[in-house]
Amino acid sequence: MRNEEVARLLREMGDLLELRGESSFKVVAYRRAARTVESMKEDLEAIAGRGELEAIPGVGKAIAGKISEFLETGRIEARDRLLQETPPGLAELLQISGLGPKTVSMLHQKLGVSTVAELEVAAREHRVRRLPRMGPTSEKNILRGIERWKKRSSRIPLGVALPLAQEILGHLRKVEGIGDLNVAGSLRRGRETVGDIDILATSPAPEAAIRAFVSIPVVEEVLMKGPTKASVIVEETIQVDLRIVDPRSFGTVIQYFTGSKEHNVKLRHVALSKGYSLSEYSLTRLADGEELFFDREEDLYHHLGMDWIPPEIREDEGEVEAALEGRLPRLVEPSDIKGDLHVHSDWSDGRHSIEEMVRAAQGLGYEYMAMCDHSHGLGIANGLAEDRLREKMELIRGLNEAAEGFAILVGTEVEIRADGKLDYPDEILSECDVVVASVHSGYHQREREMTNRIISAMESEHVDVIGHPTGRKIGEREAYEVDLERVLEAAARTGTAMEINAHPSRLDLNDRWSRRARELGVKLAINTDAHSTCGLSAMEYGIKTARRGWLERKDVLNALGLADLMKYLERG
Repeated sequence: MRNEEVARLLREMGDLLELRGESSFKVVAYRRAARTVESMKEDLEAIAGRGELEAIPGVGKAIAGKISEFLETGRIEARDRLLQETPPGLAELLQISGLGPKTVSMLHQKLGVSTVAELEVAAREHRVRRLPRMGPTSEKNILRGIERWKKRSSRIPLGVALPLAQEILGHLRKVEGIGDLNVAGSLRRGRETVGDIDILATSPAPEAAIRAFVSIPVVEEVLMKGPTKASVIVEETIQVDLRIVDPRSFGTVIQYFTGSKEHNVKLRHVALSKGYSLSEYSLTRLADGEELFFDREEDLYHHLGMDWIPPEIREDEGEVEAALEGRLPRLVEPSDIKGDLHVHSDWSDGRHSIEEMVRAAQGLGYEYMAMCDHSHGLGIANGLAEDRLREKMELIRGLNEAAEGFAILVGTEVEIRADGKLDYPDEILSECDVVVASVHSGYHQREREMTNRIISAMESEHVDVIGHPTGRKIGEREAYEVDLERVLEAAARTGTAMEINAHPSRLDLNDRWSRRARELGVKLAINTDAHSTCGLSAMEYGIKTARRGWLERKDVLNALGLADLMKYLERG
């Protein structure tokens, strides 16, 4: 996205120059160049390679030099200098929706405002409304913009972004003429958090598609609306961008905007090595300048002599080399999952009965499900005392006699106590089909203590899976201190599976450690930890994390059919 990066930096330089009171001609020149660069279809690197940057309308010698500097070094020294010379708070104020350089400059001069915090105080004290061209409405909008700015400082969890994107895609699919349609960016790659939501589409009537997009009920504010691109705010703070692109370039464009940046840089090097220049719109043969267009990104990768690379692993972590050598893994798919090995019912802290959870799992086409309610040590979750667990076992055995083509596995999520001992004795654990051992308390133990605690649990012949192994909750709670390398080595030695907890607030193990587990030969269980029937749908988040960890079907415990799973669980 070099064109967009350059356009953003040029626009930022124009704003900073205006803040400093520089010549309006210079300010306008930077903004005009930014608009031109942003709307260009050809990649700036290709133009620079031909020495034709100054031929771009609105780009003179000085700005061309700065563009060239960025393409070569990744920075513009003049822009960095402007930032250093501008009070940090003033540059930050420009990020508040609705505040341009003129307004920021006036607020600074008239009210002495230099930071967002100072502006908020001035607005709440009703000093802003007394300024020229301001008023109560402007003041209210400024406060609203500040609140959004505060919230946007944090990234959006995947569990929030994905359902929202799916809702928007659902609306767009109903728009007449919409053809290709998909999310891009870090959301398509399945990152656990994303900055915003990028959507790409094709349409013979782009302006009509844009009008339909900005009219979707969830849209709260339209930031920008052009003939082929629009940006809106939904859910108070989340920015969603839609681009309508040329159908013949859709494959190249979605590859480019899916990223990651590092992956795209590596792909450009591959293209250059084969005599091409790759931009977001086309592949240009350097020998004769002929442009090649791809409506499918698979065809682009194949043309470069590579296997198509799944979006989740486009992070420049060896995937390009593997694709060139034909050794990419066949990543786990939703259809590979045969069951869920960690769900809860209303016997402990779940919302639905075992029978209701079973019907929901059967509706997903599963062969089995393990009912793993909490052990008695977790009183806050209504954990089961031994007699209640035995009562539940009897119920499950009766339900299994009536079930056809589906197995309800007797399970437990047993607490790993602070000393590493388990919440149930071996006698009752031996009667369970699946034992998931987890930590829910004592998070502040030192790394060595926590590591030994978990390894001690894995030494039990009855423990099959370690649940949410780091205890983290994204955006809420950091992982406890634990030496995961030692834990995974112990898991490989004891044959204990590690969980990828698919709940979007956990995604634990994460992608990096899941890949390391795979390298050590440790099995992974992708479980939802569902506490309700709708919680079973979280499996898609776990699968995305597993794919980002390069996991194949053979690496996933619950990709085994029932017979093979039971053999594995009974291996001791």
